[in-house]
Amino acid sequence: MSNSELIKKIPKAELHLHIEGTLEPEMVFQLAERNNIKLPYANAQELAAKYNFSDLQSFLDLYYQATDVLQTEQDFFDLTWAYLEHCAEDNVVHCEIFFDPQSHTSRGVPFADVIQGIHKALVAGEEKLGITSQLILCFLRHLPEEDALKTWDEAQPWLSLISGVGLDSSERDFPPNLFANVFAKAKQAGLKLVAHAGEEGPAQYIEQALDILKIDRIDHGVRITESDELMDRVAKDNIALTVCPLSNVRLCVYSQMQEHPLLELLDRGLRVMINSDDPAYFGGYMNQNFHAVDEALNPSKEQIILLAKNSILASFLTDQEKQTWLDKIDSVAQSN
Repeated sequence: MSNSELIKKIPKAELHLHIEGTLEPEMVFQLAERNNIKLPYANAQELAAKYNFSDLQSFLDLYYQATDVLQTEQDFFDLTWAYLEHCAEDNVVHCEIFFDPQSHTSRGVPFADVIQGIHKALVAGEEKLGITSQLILCFLRHLPEEDALKTWDEAQPWLSLISGVGLDSSERDFPPNLFANVFAKAKQAGLKLVAHAGEEGPAQYIEQALDILKIDRIDHGVRITESDELMDRVAKDNIALTVCPLSNVRLCVYSQMQEHPLLELLDRGLRVMINSDDPAYFGGYMNQNFHAVDEALNPSKEQIILLAKNSILASFLTDQEKQTWLDKIDSVAQSN
């Protein structure tokens, strides 16, 4: 079995996916027409041509502009369902997706419409596609913690649908320690905790996320390479890093995929795996990320299998559910 065939056949989980980041240019125009929104682009091709980013902020500027077309519960359902269809194509059997309620409630979209649209699609995804899922509410770090605390209050009626909280948006100049209070509330409520750290921000942001926010999992985390001591600690404690290779190249964290430290981190014993982040903007969903890594870094079959296993091990599935998928991964590997 070639690496390409293995990537196609092996089951995997996606743990770093912004649902708003799956908004393809064609859907932007479909929803704009549905909701009578005038876009500053002639067509989807002209919009797609803007997807050439110099850094994280240049991406976020366009990202937040595009989310304006998401207005109704049906919009959020359609967005999420389209992503789940990509999961089915790529053999993603479980996903833990982020959503950014602040970017919608600030535009007057009710919290209920956002979460119910996403949740109904996730339920349908399990019923019709066999894809299990969990939902992670992310706080926007470029806004003050006071705003995050208001969003936490808004989320209270919906906590049964939410598995965890996260921290995303502009990392530079917005360290994790600014959000200690809202993360403490989420931890007290029994939710899982994750945070973007060590993408554009330094390795010290990873330390803050671990020591101050008490997170269960680091999103991105690639700048952990700045600290041997931190790499040893994270490996020892089995803290997962939800790495996003195509995203890191498209946002100029690395100038080319050949520079990416994914396999170095894997070989050092860190629990890293592959995710697509904002696939509509960064050039590919799960398997396209795997193929890009395969082409540039030439991983062994054992490394591909380990990346898939790490995605299951780092998930918030039960131990029994994890073992079921690990056994299936072994079955695929042994059929090689």
